[in-house]
Parts: sequence; C-alpha cells; structure tokens
Amino acid sequence: MGLELGADDYLTKPFSPRELLARIRAVLRRRRAEVHQGRPEGIRAYRFDGWELNLNTRRLTARDGHVVRLSNGEFSLLVVLLGSPHRILSRDQLLDMSRLHNDDVYNRSVNTQVMRLRHKLETDPANPHYILTERGARYVFSVAVEIIY
Repeated sequence: MGLELGADDYLTKPFSPRELLARIRAVLRRRRAEVHQGRPEGIRAYRFDGWELNLNTRRLTARDGHVVRLSNGEFSLLVVLLGSPHRILSRDQLLDMSRLHNDDVYNRSVNTQVMRLRHKLETDPANPHYILTERGARYVFSVAVEIIY
C-alpha cells in the first residue's frame, strides 16, 4: 500500500542496518540531481598542468608526450575529478559519479584508485600536488582544468 501511495521503498521489521543503508544509498543515487555519471556531454578532452586526458580515446598524455595507461576505474575517477576541479568530493560521491559503485564495491576502494592515480600523475606521490586529501575522507582536484570541446 505504501508503494501505491508513492513511497520509493520500504522495509519490514526486523531489518539489518546494512540493508537499510544500502536502500538509502540506492534512493539517493536515483534522486541526486547534481550527480552526473559517465562521460560529460560535449566534452572531448581535459587539459591540466601540461597533461591531457582524451575522453574519446581514453588516453592520458603526460607533459613529455608519453601515454600513461589507466585502468577503467582510474579513468572513470579521473574524469569525475577533472569535471569538478577545486570541489571537495566525498568517497560516496566519487563512487556514485564514477560508476564504480555496485554491491561488491566499498567506499574504501576509492582510496586505492586515488593512490594509483597519484603514482601515475605525481612526481612525489607522498606529497601530492593534483589530488589532495581533505579531512574526513574527501578529495579535491587542486589544479586548474581546461575543457576542450
């Protein structure tokens, strides 16, 4: 009856907190208007600090011209970060926006992807210049990004 009256979901007692949290996240993913998943419309590439990420070819080109190989997860996460420069994003936002989220993925996997990206982008991954960690498990891409249409 609740679903017929317009509810998005419901739980019967007894329920586990984990199931409740999973259902809340699912509703938020469906409702979040500011979250844009996948490749941004009309954008072909991003440039930042001499680097270029081509979205059509999925290539990351370094300042010296060599191509840096990225996994699917690294590519998706970098697209999200470049699409929101100077914006602080939580692990959950990064998971949702990069489509890395499914039932088997935990928000700690973002840390691993960020670490891998830092090793590929940074001259000194221990003192990052591009992807900075903000207090409270959040990240920010700290360099100006140029959008290429």
